[in-house]
Amino acid sequence: MSSSAVPVRVVIGEDQVLLREGLARLLDGNGFEVVAQAGDAPDLLRKARAHHPDVVIVDVQMPPDRTDDGLRAALELRESEQGLGVLVLSQFLEERYALDLVGERAEGVGYLLKDRVSDIDAFTDALRRVASGGSALDPEVVARMVGRRRHHSVVDDLTPREREVLELMAQGKSNQGIAETLVVTIAAVEKHVTSIFSKLDLGAEPTEHRRVLAVLATLKED
Repeated sequence: MSSSAVPVRVVIGEDQVLLREGLARLLDGNGFEVVAQAGDAPDLLRKARAHHPDVVIVDVQMPPDRTDDGLRAALELRESEQGLGVLVLSQFLEERYALDLVGERAEGVGYLLKDRVSDIDAFTDALRRVASGGSALDPEVVARMVGRRRHHSVVDDLTPREREVLELMAQGKSNQGIAETLVVTIAAVEKHVTSIFSKLDLGAEPTEHRRVLAVLATLKED
């Protein structure tokens, strides 16, 4: 993002003060504008609706109950605030949280483990992708779903390289992003994607978030 571009506006929902302040400083130093911070789920809902940010960062476990209050707030914001990106951070790897969050609409949503914040470039890239309507699912969550052994799973028919491409697709990466990650040509990625869609009996979807939905629909089949 160029220095003249309008910064992405962020509201942070995190009850751990040190982590919340650390996130705010990290984002302020990387071209984002943190417009508000919240330490509990009800306050997050109020501030997200008052400040109309581009994206909110939400911790799964927040007061008042410290169970999945943050996730429930994220789901509520996804329903009520059109165009708002939601990036959920979780201390633990929970596939069902990611699947509940994505639901039937993969655009503008992210689910990452908190450890990912330490990779600043990857974290800020994911946040910008979510803010602009893309998706960002944690690689470990996707890898677990892709690698889960099921009886007669169609995923088992994929080659090792196709499984790598599938994981990156499910994370929300574009063909160009996949090519850069795997250090291959875009043409090679397109060939793999076509093969994956064919083997998984998925229609060729024109947009990235539809690709994510198609992939997740296949991965969560029992």
